[in-house]
Amino acid sequence: MSTDRALRRLQWTREVLGDPVATLESASSDASFRSYWRTVGTLPSWIVMDAPPEREDVAPWIEIAQRLTRAGLAAPEVRAANTAEGFLLISDLGRELYLPALDDTSVDALYGQALDTLFTLATRVEASGLPAYDEARLVAEMELLPTWFLQRHLGYTPECEEWDTIESAFRVLVTNATQQPQVFVHRDFHSRNLLLPAAPGAGPGVIDFQDAVRGPVTYDLVSLLRDCYIVWPDARVYAWVDAFRLRLEDAGLVQADAARFRRWFDLMGLQRHIKVLGIFCRLWYRDGKAGYLGDLPRVWAYTRDVGRRYLEIAPLIDLLERRIGERNLTTPWP
Repeated sequence: MSTDRALRRLQWTREVLGDPVATLESASSDASFRSYWRTVGTLPSWIVMDAPPEREDVAPWIEIAQRLTRAGLAAPEVRAANTAEGFLLISDLGRELYLPALDDTSVDALYGQALDTLFTLATRVEASGLPAYDEARLVAEMELLPTWFLQRHLGYTPECEEWDTIESAFRVLVTNATQQPQVFVHRDFHSRNLLLPAAPGAGPGVIDFQDAVRGPVTYDLVSLLRDCYIVWPDARVYAWVDAFRLRLEDAGLVQADAARFRRWFDLMGLQRHIKVLGIFCRLWYRDGKAGYLGDLPRVWAYTRDVGRRYLEIAPLIDLLERRIGERNLTTPWP
């Protein structure tokens, strides 16, 4: 980011805080063009979101944040905004992400809190007016796989009959997603977007929600339980899945037995992980963010292992397996 923008960001922060000596330190960055900065020497501390307006629009973030806080969830609140410049001053929910805190002894309690939040998202956060997670959007996401994973990362262009295999699998996954109850979907509800609760009994802080849509009830559930950054045994995952299904059933949102809901969950996860295989490659080849290549083997393992359980998806897994071969997925294509 340019020195000129950094100076404008700091000047704006000092103006809205009324503090001419306030400074900023990097808080985090994400897979978009946004960056986050924490104020230093102020009580309380604040977070400055920097979203270059030619790349990002802060208006959806503000609107979704209001939906979450109205439902009683721990989302950042906006103290000041300069939408023309792409600067927001928002409340600081803390420094501690879920991911480093997760282990075999902590996960049930932490996921219990996260699943409570997820239940609120599905049942109490208003989804009207949000973009639909429809066929066009679902397919566009999955098309990142042949474009960025197969062609750019593996250096392979599918042949005609292989395109038929890809499109047939995509059709199954689209049907699975669109037949589910449609609710508020965060779209990135995982351990790097959840902050440890600020106080006992509070829920986790929820961030990076600006791409929310109205979509399948299992989408956020699979984002959490088949997280691209940490893996749990299937038996544990499916126990969490079925317990959550029963909560949704009691709330009158879902009418599906365990087998049907598991299929929804598994195939939704495949749609997500197929998309992510493409996104993580795009983040390197287009945006220069190399760290995500290190997560490709985990995402591929999810895709391969779950895809093999479904006859309609297995041909796509065979195709991908042939093309990957002995390739180290963490190594960029020359």
